[in-house]
Amino acid sequence: MYTLGIWDGHDAGAALVKGDQIVFAINEERLSRRKLEVEFPGRSIKACLDYGGIPESAITEVAISTSDPAKTLTRLVPSLREKYYLLRRRKKTPGRFDPFKKRFKYRFTELGPNPISNYLTRVYVTKQLEASGFKEFRLTLLDHHLCHAQAAARLSTFNECLVITLDGVGDGLSGSVWKFNGAQLELLKKIPSKVSLGIFFEHVTNLMNMRELEDEGKVMALANYAYPVPDRDNPLMPLIDVQGLDLVSPHSSTVMYRKLKGILWQFPSEQFAFMAQRALEKNVLALVRNAFALTGDSNVALAGGVFSNIKVNIKIAELDEIENVFVFPHMGDGGLALGAAIAVNYDKFDIPRYRLNDLYLGPDFSGDQLQSSLNRWGFPYRRVDNVAHEAARLIIDGEIVLWFRGRMELGPRALGNRSILARPDERRIKDRLNLVLKKRVWYQPFCPSILFEDADSLLEINGQDVRVNRFMTTAFRVREACMGLMEGVINIDGTCRPHFVGDENPVYRDLLLKIKEALGVGVVLNTSFNVHGEPMVCSTDDALDMFNRTEIRYLFVEDFLVEKAGLKLET
Repeated sequence: MYTLGIWDGHDAGAALVKGDQIVFAINEERLSRRKLEVEFPGRSIKACLDYGGIPESAITEVAISTSDPAKTLTRLVPSLREKYYLLRRRKKTPGRFDPFKKRFKYRFTELGPNPISNYLTRVYVTKQLEASGFKEFRLTLLDHHLCHAQAAARLSTFNECLVITLDGVGDGLSGSVWKFNGAQLELLKKIPSKVSLGIFFEHVTNLMNMRELEDEGKVMALANYAYPVPDRDNPLMPLIDVQGLDLVSPHSSTVMYRKLKGILWQFPSEQFAFMAQRALEKNVLALVRNAFALTGDSNVALAGGVFSNIKVNIKIAELDEIENVFVFPHMGDGGLALGAAIAVNYDKFDIPRYRLNDLYLGPDFSGDQLQSSLNRWGFPYRRVDNVAHEAARLIIDGEIVLWFRGRMELGPRALGNRSILARPDERRIKDRLNLVLKKRVWYQPFCPSILFEDADSLLEINGQDVRVNRFMTTAFRVREACMGLMEGVINIDGTCRPHFVGDENPVYRDLLLKIKEALGVGVVLNTSFNVHGEPMVCSTDDALDMFNRTEIRYLFVEDFLVEKAGLKLET
């Protein structure tokens, strides 16, 4: 029996599961080529079916998340969704009444689902699916934070654990706390959306003239460049607090925005970022401690957009009370489709757990399709006997290489199949990547891929099982003796966000082993194969298009090396 999970909001997507296997999962942005797509994920649903080689009639269960009034309204009036998308991504100039609309949006999104919104969502989704050829299926509507929690709990390796979700808002909640016993999830606390750590940080991001729901990582990175402000002198601390498992604030979300705006006026941007980051850390850590005191669970599984903040995650892992932390790798709303499918798969078919050996859950491109793309673009290319060794040689020689191979990764991180690779120990390469290719702000760091067996020699592991968080979901402190070797992949605070490589990707592992022969350890700078502001490349045509638009000379596509020896050949 197949279960199809759908999410049609911010970073829309679809996921297909069967038994205890995740067959396929993808986000719509990779196919539409619009970053963090918000449309109904028709392309993603088709990609799921195509990969599974099944017709629509094979799908008996369909799951979708979130049916609150605000989400339902954007389903019924998609122009509202599109206008907000264009405004948020700075593709549209704010109109005269947009500030009023924004205030209304924040208050309206705090409302939870009701029978009318549930009914209208069911009608809308059924209509969309039937128009695509689906006929006999059972549609289940699921709570937003339940889907986050299901993904975190059932994809973790813990027999028992505490589960915490935190994000902006969804189905009237900004978070939740659960206990997982290896099969069942027990809800301990719903955190109402009227006070939201996700919205707090979203306000900060927006006020700093960055894109909310997208640039929160820039705020986190910029915070490292400020002089520390003691908590007692931090004017953001009184805005939000934790009492037990409750988030409390003297202000509504709209008043909080005005308070934050007034504070920003008095401080430099980096200082404001530091104070916001510190306020976030203090409150999340308090919530985790209080949840531990209630349950006694020293293992914790996390999901929701707040946990994309790797500085928060490392501090949770460093708490004396906590033994291991698992962060669901697609922790934001883009992971809701998989969470929804997992939830229904347990309810209907009693599938409690999944083994997440890797995140290579998207499409692959090979055979005639690959050859056709290479010929169409007209760049010189040749088959390479050992692509891993050839790429490693170029990297050691100081080249930046584009690396495209196998199934695309699920989630926001490149994990060795849609990657840009370079030496980890040269700052000039990092600066070239940031300013010329990735076109990101200078203070955003890059990340490393590291062989499992070399993790302890490079990083301060402190007893953690690095296999719990293999997919760039948390920070680790770099050992003092290794700072020079890791110069291109560490933050100014001496931490990095690593991807740990075992035997799940043999060719990529072979590349790292070859680099180890030169550097003494298996580590490489690994960043996502995209230009900043665009989705990660999905197809071979996407890869060749980006290759064409950049000054990078080498592109590895499966077993072929494409080289820009001179000008592009005429097609």
